[in-house]
Amino acid sequence: MSNIQSAPTQVLQYPVMEHFYTLQGEGYWTGTPAYFIRLGGCDVGCHWCDVKESWPEAGHPMLSPEDLVAFIRETPARRVVITGGEPFMHDLTVLTRVLKEAGYLLHCETSGTCLLSGNWDWICFSPKKFKAPLPIWYEIADELKVIVYQNHDLEWGLGHAQRCRPETKLFYQPEWNSAHRLPAITEFVKSHPNWRISLQTHKYLQIP
Repeated sequence: MSNIQSAPTQVLQYPVMEHFYTLQGEGYWTGTPAYFIRLGGCDVGCHWCDVKESWPEAGHPMLSPEDLVAFIRETPARRVVITGGEPFMHDLTVLTRVLKEAGYLLHCETSGTCLLSGNWDWICFSPKKFKAPLPIWYEIADELKVIVYQNHDLEWGLGHAQRCRPETKLFYQPEWNSAHRLPAITEFVKSHPNWRISLQTHKYLQIP
């Protein structure tokens, strides 16, 4: 469990592209209910990204942490996932404090390009080739998720895993339009049994 905070600053509203209650579709917590909050703004810009609408920081509704708690309370959610875009382009100290005070377990999904802020129960770190992550994320990641767009991404992922803690959970995930990479990923994981395969099961289930 990761529980690290930076110095608080008063951020009262956040650009929220979308928020919804669903099942986690990827990685370690696949299949578990969670409320997702997708923040606008991204400094990476993966060309295969399936939520390019999240890249601009402007143009999204500005919601306060209290607004978001009110929405979440309309559901039975106990876990909240903060994602993007790149959520750590924003100082998440106030948001996580309010959500914690409301009793929620907090997960985040990040490419690791920005400084950490906030208080987290689970950190999913997914480095990208388009912008190098900051070293701190290797030390605190609970989960490393490497997106496989080309076969050489498998070897690339090994280098990132070597920098993580021994207890970090390791996943290869085929980019949605690169499902034809699955046989290569399968064979690679069989040869590297400390890794697992993550699939975007929410897309198969046709849920958000």
